[in-house]
Order: sequence, then C-alpha cells, then structure tokens
Amino acid sequence: MKKVAVIGSGVVGQVLADGFLKHGYEVVRASREPAKMEDWKKGAGPKASVAGLAEAAQAADLIVLAVKGGGAEEAVAACGEGLAGKTVLDTTNPIANAPPTNGVLSFFTTLDESLMERLQKKAPKARFVKAFSCVGNTLMVNPDLSTKPTMFICGSSADAKAEAKVVLTQFGWEIEDLGAVEAARAIEPLCMLWCIPGMLGNGWNHAFKLLRA
Repeated sequence: MKKVAVIGSGVVGQVLADGFLKHGYEVVRASREPAKMEDWKKGAGPKASVAGLAEAAQAADLIVLAVKGGGAEEAVAACGEGLAGKTVLDTTNPIANAPPTNGVLSFFTTLDESLMERLQKKAPKARFVKAFSCVGNTLMVNPDLSTKPTMFICGSSADAKAEAKVVLTQFGWEIEDLGAVEAARAIEPLCMLWCIPGMLGNGWNHAFKLLRA
C-alpha cells in the first residue's frame, strides 16, 4: 500500500486520513503545527503519524490536499518540491469569507478559472486531480446511501486520474472523469449546489448521481 500524506488538520483531513487507514494505507497527517494532531495520532494506530507540510509531502507517495480553499495556494507552496511527480487529490473549494445568500455560497474565483487551475500553476510538476469536493465529509468514505453516488473528477494526468480512481473505488464511489484541469471550473461550483439543501434546513445526507439512458 502507498503512503498517503493528508495535508490539513481540519475535519475533512481527519475523515479522509481515517478512511485511508481503514483501507490499509500508511497515513501521515500534515500541518504547520503537527503537534496539535498528536491526540489523533495516539488513537489512530501504528500506521498513523504526523509531520510538517514539506516533510510529509516528501515522504508520501500520494498527497491529499484537505485545507480551506483560501489557504490552499499557501499550503501547496509550503509543500515545495515534495509534490513533484505525485498525484495530489484536491478536495478544496474556493469558498469566500462571506455569508451565504439565501443558502448560496460565495466563491473567490470566477467561472473562467478554478482554484485547482491556480494550484496547478503554482506547482506545475504535481499531478492534481479534483476529488471529494462535491460532497460533505460525512459521506466521503464508503457512503451509506440508497445507491452508489457519483464522484466527479478531473485533471490533466491520465496516470494520476487512474490512481485516484483506485482510491475512489475503494471508498465506495462511482467515478465520472470530466477531462482536464479546466473541468474544475464546473466541478467546484457543485459544492454550492450540494450545500444549498443543508443551508435551507433540508439536511446534509445527500450526494450526486449521474444517470444515463
């Protein structure tokens, strides 16, 4: 099994780290302050560790970027050359620091440039794949729903997307590959759509499903 670095100390990072551990991977959670994740490490078992950003990225075979969108570019820069040549599963969304309008989030990007495109430009040697960005953290790992949901992905490396598909299949998802990095312009706004029912009080236990005749 590959060693996975999960960049981010928040809930999404913890959920995905626990998911990788569940499926037998070795996991290092990374943060600028790794000491604050020591309690998680103690309870997560022998395959779990914590480290700084650059150290974790350098040591891992697969990277998961699970930070707030506003801090994503800074986190990628801090990982440095540790991302070069590696698949980076990008869970981030460009959510702005503004309150929702009638349940609709605000983004700090436009439809002409996604956050993932910015990240790919900042780390051109990394192989970014958008994933886990259109569903809430409680459903990211083997979701218990009435049918297998669809995870929309994109990225400019076919090999990286093949690696992502292995993970997503293990995590209980049907996969729809929407093409190169520019497709993130369409995938990231699905976060807005996914959040609206929850924001309006209609619950958060849902995911998207692509149907074909």
